[in-house]
Amino acid sequence: MTDILLIDKDPARSSEVTRALHDQGVCAVEQQSIPSVESLTQYACLVILDTIAVDSLKSISSRVPTIVISDQATIPAAVTSMRCGALDYLAWPVAPEVLLAAVERASTSSVPTHKNTLDNFPMIGSSESMQTLKQSIAKVAPTNSTILILGQSGTGKELVARALHSASNRAAAPMISINCATIPHSLIEAELFGLEQYDANLGGNRGLIEAAEGGTLFLDEIADLPAAAQARLLRVLQGQNRRVGSVSTAPVNVRIIAATHRNLAELTEQGKFREDLFYRLNVVCFDIPPLRQRAEDIHEIAAWLLERTCERLNKEGLSFTAESKQAMADYHWPGNVRELENAVERAVILADEHSEITQSLLAIHPTPATTAELDPPMKGDQTSLEDYFMRFVLDNQEQCTETELAEKLGISRKSLWERRQRLNIPRRKTRKRGPRRDDANT
Repeated sequence: MTDILLIDKDPARSSEVTRALHDQGVCAVEQQSIPSVESLTQYACLVILDTIAVDSLKSISSRVPTIVISDQATIPAAVTSMRCGALDYLAWPVAPEVLLAAVERASTSSVPTHKNTLDNFPMIGSSESMQTLKQSIAKVAPTNSTILILGQSGTGKELVARALHSASNRAAAPMISINCATIPHSLIEAELFGLEQYDANLGGNRGLIEAAEGGTLFLDEIADLPAAAQARLLRVLQGQNRRVGSVSTAPVNVRIIAATHRNLAELTEQGKFREDLFYRLNVVCFDIPPLRQRAEDIHEIAAWLLERTCERLNKEGLSFTAESKQAMADYHWPGNVRELENAVERAVILADEHSEITQSLLAIHPTPATTAELDPPMKGDQTSLEDYFMRFVLDNQEQCTETELAEKLGISRKSLWERRQRLNIPRRKTRKRGPRRDDANT
């Protein structure tokens, strides 16, 4: 293991940690102040005793795996440190075996200079399910295993995919995302696998798989991938790609991460998705719980969204009222985190500076949720997310406009219209309220 840098203004405490590490055969160097950030890459691990400024921690952790040790450890401070990129947060005094275990974990972590900051991939939440998810990401990310991410719309499946890529050995290469449901079936093969020109002088057109060489390809809504493209994808998972119109294959090195809000196992049993592809994709599976199943995370996510939105919209001094916090806790969030994000952004836009955000500004109205809403379908259930979507639309379309329905579901009006067409859900013929401009051109 290469040298470890210890930074602490207390020489006695720093010497104690150094001796503990030396006793375990780990070489450590003591320093009382933070050196040039650019020079930190010579160390495999950086141990900081006591807390430092958030900006400094962000700069350091973006270059060197970082551990924070504090003699005044608190849960908020630990959360802040982890958000700023610290790999571990330890309370002083710390047992030698605990310190060594943290150092060993940090010494095997790679933090390249191009590393995306945690702000870009905020895995926010202190619930047990979120902590388990973060631990699983840390274990799986360094591997090349194919990953399948399941979860309702708006739960953050692409966020998980980006966190996996950012923490992987492929982070220096591109991650390319494609939503299989948004590309016409007639074009998706050329888009993914590339197109071989019949005129050799023109060359060929690279597909997204070739563009992601050495990196990660994220296939969102994989259940909507046509059968012909599914067969081609099997070859890619074996390390070979054949462009549309080509008679030969070429080797490719790309990691596949797929995601869907639908029950892929059930679709496979019904013959609507290739069984061999399903098993190749389902090497490691992440099932992202809906927001209502981790209610303890709602206020934490909302606070982060409020801070970020205020900064983006240049508004200051906003906070949630006790009533709005209770409303957020009681609401069942059918659109999950995406709906929460929309509600917070709408409230920030409408609120005056240095004021409180009320329930009316959030525009959420908690109502008793049905059993199906509170307990979403498990993998073996016959009820699918499409059934939930259909029930929600049919139960609420008499009281809501299309814009309001889309907002509650956390999707765009275009996505709502497309799902209506696919599931054959007719628009209501009468309205209880007058015509709205936002419904005029639907």
